[in-house]
Amino acid sequence: MRKRDEQTKGGRQRRVFTPIRVTQGIFAVLFAAMIVYLCLYAYNNRQTMMSNSYNSRQKILLEQNARGSIFARDGEVLAETVTDENGQETRNYPYANTFAHVVGYASKGKSGIEAQENYWLIRSDIALSEKARLADAGAKKNPGNSVTTTLCVPLQEVACKALAAYRGAIIVTDVKTGEILAMVSKPDYDPNEIDRIWDSLLNSSKEDARLLNRVSQGLYPPGSTFKIVTALEYIRENPTDFRNYHFNCSGSYRRGEEVIHCFHGESHGSLDFYKAFQKSCNSAFADIGMTLDRERFAATLKELGLGKEVPVDFVCNASRSDITASSPDDAVMQTAIGQGATAVTPLELNMITQAVANGGVMLTPYLIKSVDSADGKNLYKEAPAKEIARVMSEDEAAILTEMMTLVVNGGTAKRLQEAGYQAAGKTGSAEYDSQQKTESHAWFTGFAPAEDPQIAVTVIVEQAGGGGEYAVPMAKRIFDAWLDGGVPGS
Repeated sequence: MRKRDEQTKGGRQRRVFTPIRVTQGIFAVLFAAMIVYLCLYAYNNRQTMMSNSYNSRQKILLEQNARGSIFARDGEVLAETVTDENGQETRNYPYANTFAHVVGYASKGKSGIEAQENYWLIRSDIALSEKARLADAGAKKNPGNSVTTTLCVPLQEVACKALAAYRGAIIVTDVKTGEILAMVSKPDYDPNEIDRIWDSLLNSSKEDARLLNRVSQGLYPPGSTFKIVTALEYIRENPTDFRNYHFNCSGSYRRGEEVIHCFHGESHGSLDFYKAFQKSCNSAFADIGMTLDRERFAATLKELGLGKEVPVDFVCNASRSDITASSPDDAVMQTAIGQGATAVTPLELNMITQAVANGGVMLTPYLIKSVDSADGKNLYKEAPAKEIARVMSEDEAAILTEMMTLVVNGGTAKRLQEAGYQAAGKTGSAEYDSQQKTESHAWFTGFAPAEDPQIAVTVIVEQAGGGGEYAVPMAKRIFDAWLDGGVPGS
């Protein structure tokens, strides 16, 4: 009897302890998984966490290391730390306003590449033996890591001078790699004077917005440059008979209560699909828009990146469009000509242009080529040509290239016609005053040479008027500088 009781007691103990052990095991696995997740999160987000203003590690590193330099693609200094005889450090920007927005500043907070690469710039990854040698020699700080960018100084200077005193933005990219060769935004400022002019920058008017990088943060109606996208959708929906399109333009197009006018009320007469694009006929493209399947059109816009976060390492706003399967006629007509609720950044429009030039493949735009320690050790190197997606077929890209070439050869971008190379592009005159509908931004986006594209150029000139009159000459100066051999490395 006693033996049976002991067996029963032991069985109960086993039944009691087994669930406890299982629970303990589950919690142990969950705890281990949480530790692994936290470690992976901290490693994958180390740059963001290091650059957080609440992270005291930043202050410690800056006490130990001098902030590293930022270089152009050919090694020219864009930002450096200068130490005077009293040990006072000053951040120096040799090109002053020229690289203001893209390189940024490192006091009063940080912006541009100074913010993007802060993790590397405040670190010093030279060998421990070298740190010991410097300490023995009386050095107060270790030299920081350096960052080499994709930026081309001569091209940046040409773009900066071309935009001159206008408000606007210019971006230039290598269509085969995604490298950003130039990025200009105006009005600008001198980052050497950032501490002194900070209050005036903060108090600048909404129109000037001098701290805003218009290339990646400015959202604008794309105007007729968006006809590249509308044309792509029409080709997709009419792959065998898009060439048979015909429209007779009288200067306006009416659908219900909505009326679309051609620029300056111009009457273009009898047009086929190619002529409608070449002459940038709003009436024809409003008509084309009304034939499109709205669900498919919305899908194409999303595929091209509108409404999606841009996969870049610098601050960037997402472009937008409100087209859905149930969009009303007036919204579709406005979107088809690049007006209404549609808004894009110059960067996004440049990416679409680059995809056309690159046979339909959209690449990630990037600014950083490599990061190196002061003793020459490579710490990071960007792999060129990082593909985002194939956003159109090679045939579709070839057709759009043909159409964009016609815009240069006798169309609204004919100021490029006499260049020593064949360019392809699209102009735009985007209305931004929805009340008066009389003021417009001047746009151009395109690439050259059309037969073997090298660079894509996107220009917006705020409140200037026609794209062909203002934006195209600026783009031509950039194409000329790159393709005529005036820029080293081109």
